[in-house]
Amino acid sequence: MISALFYASIAAAGNLLGALVLTTRASWTRHSLEFVLAFSAGFLVAVSLAELAPEAVIRGGASAGLWMLGGFVLVHLTQHALVGHFHFGEETHQVSGQVGLSALVGLMLHTFVDGVAIATSFAVDGRMGFVVLAAIVLHKLPEGLAIGSLFVASGRSVRAAIGAAAALGLATIVGAALSSSVELLATHGLAISAGVTLYVGGSNLIPEFQSRKGWSHNAWFFGGVAAYALVAVLVRG
Repeated sequence: MISALFYASIAAAGNLLGALVLTTRASWTRHSLEFVLAFSAGFLVAVSLAELAPEAVIRGGASAGLWMLGGFVLVHLTQHALVGHFHFGEETHQVSGQVGLSALVGLMLHTFVDGVAIATSFAVDGRMGFVVLAAIVLHKLPEGLAIGSLFVASGRSVRAAIGAAAALGLATIVGAALSSSVELLATHGLAISAGVTLYVGGSNLIPEFQSRKGWSHNAWFFGGVAAYALVAVLVRG
């Protein structure tokens, strides 16, 4: 449990770092962020389908599919159906304060599951834990940037935006802490995480660059898939 909390804290720091990017806008561009999102999408989809889903079926049996579906639907409900305005990356349009708070609540449910994924993966074996940790860390920065920029776009201060990102990180740590003591999370946490991870990669990140012409973004996406394969081989070795 101590190691899981430590690694969950590393992932949580990614949320905070994403919000801090708001204070250094001059050092990055929208184009470079899209490449990060494309790479992260490839890595996340690969981890969900090749790591989390198979192990979830082994641990939970045939019912694992329903729990994966539940995780997938839960993220869509909290990030899109209820909020109605959310995307990864910087928000450039003015939004209401209610949108920012709704997005924060929805993302906290998602980052809570991130913590569950980290803890339950390390409970299976360290190899899987490190692969899943890498996948989660990759999308933490754009996630922190998203919630931070939503808060700024709704009229709040950068300090409040950083606080919102810190709340996302805290939810990750809480998820890791509760994963072993809550029976449902211990049994079906991997399945829920597989559905959530697949949604984030396939429905949140891919649309952020899918309309771009050329092969640059596609190359970064396939690079993310290849990076997963490389990390999996290296960790197994």
